[in-house]
Amino acid sequence: MDTEAKADEARDVGEEVNQWWRSSITRIEPNSIRLRGYPIEQLIGSISFPAVVWLMTRGELPTQEQARLLEAVLVAGVDHGPLAPSLAIARMAATCGVGLNNAIASGVNVLGDVHGGAGEQCMEFLEQMMVSPDDDASLADRVDRYREEHGRYIPGFGHRYHSVDPRAVRIGALLEEAASQGAIGGDVLRTAKAVEAHLSRKGRRVPMNIDGITAVVLLELGFPSALGRGIFILSRSVGICAHAWEQFQQGGRIKGPLPKGYRYNYEGPEQRALPPEWGG
Repeated sequence: MDTEAKADEARDVGEEVNQWWRSSITRIEPNSIRLRGYPIEQLIGSISFPAVVWLMTRGELPTQEQARLLEAVLVAGVDHGPLAPSLAIARMAATCGVGLNNAIASGVNVLGDVHGGAGEQCMEFLEQMMVSPDDDASLADRVDRYREEHGRYIPGFGHRYHSVDPRAVRIGALLEEAASQGAIGGDVLRTAKAVEAHLSRKGRRVPMNIDGITAVVLLELGFPSALGRGIFILSRSVGICAHAWEQFQQGGRIKGPLPKGYRYNYEGPEQRALPPEWGG
């Protein structure tokens, strides 16, 4: 192979390598870091962390009101006490000789469909509840249809601990204010409130919880439902980090979910002898 052919082959290999990973998010060059085209030194000290979250996930900077609403849900979802599974697991991991990063990852890893997924599921649910021109079914019919397909549980409504979720109340007020100022359309909020009224029609109030109001905010802001869980994880990671760090300060060694004086309920066979063919 002559020199020119080798050079052509090298260029082809270089182009293939360059195209292997493609991203429109970050451009890194010597002495230069740009996020979505903005030099990092211009962003530092100028925009808030929620605005950076928006920029990185959406591609453009938010308005001040959009950033304020996103910040509200990021703050609201940070923590729900050391008995919440993700936080408890992070604390237990911290007593097992792992590092802070491992303890945080342990907590994040359990944020799945059941614990941590309700916000995303509520976004999907509310999208189905929104009235479309080709669907003349009533809201009640759509809720009933959803329950037939998914069971009676409606993600984002009701709470096993709070009869009224204070986080949802506060964010609901911020959404009402934003709607009155034209910062959001308000259609999702109206739909969610109609669902809330329908679920509470028999006298037992079933209000929106933090997952429900977060779903409303994110949909009003134009976030896709598939990104909803990621936004929640960004928020809850702060609480996971704080609880893991607190446990490191408190110390403790191999702490399980209960003090050692408490026992779990064993349901297996009673003590029995090993069969003769196995040496019994």
